[in-house]
Amino acid sequence: MTDRTRHLVSSGSPLEPRIGFSRAVRRGAHVAVAGTAPIGADGGTVGKGDVYAQTVRCLDIAEAALQEAGATLADVVRTRIMLTDATRWSAAAQAHGERFATVRPACTFVEVSRFIDPDWLVEVELDAIVD
Repeated sequence: MTDRTRHLVSSGSPLEPRIGFSRAVRRGAHVAVAGTAPIGADGGTVGKGDVYAQTVRCLDIAEAALQEAGATLADVVRTRIMLTDATRWSAAAQAHGERFATVRPACTFVEVSRFIDPDWLVEVELDAIVD
């Protein structure tokens, strides 16, 4: 893949065409995964009320997008965990640690006022560089 090639990855979310974004974009060695919410295959929120379950779902979706872009979790260099309640960070951290204990990307946890869907407690963004 050359540096000028843009590979767009879709997760099938109905919000992608409406907003005009891709789940992930790869250009050259760089892969950026957009803010990923805990949406199930049925379009509903996975793990309502459960930060850990929602973080796991976000990471599952993000990992699938990475794979479609030709990357793996081992290629991730930065993660961003956005929570509506930062006091619940440890549940999100547990899910993050289960995936990234050996990779140890740069990571930021931030509190946001809310997401598009009030049932979403967390969203995850990833950046990867493929060798």
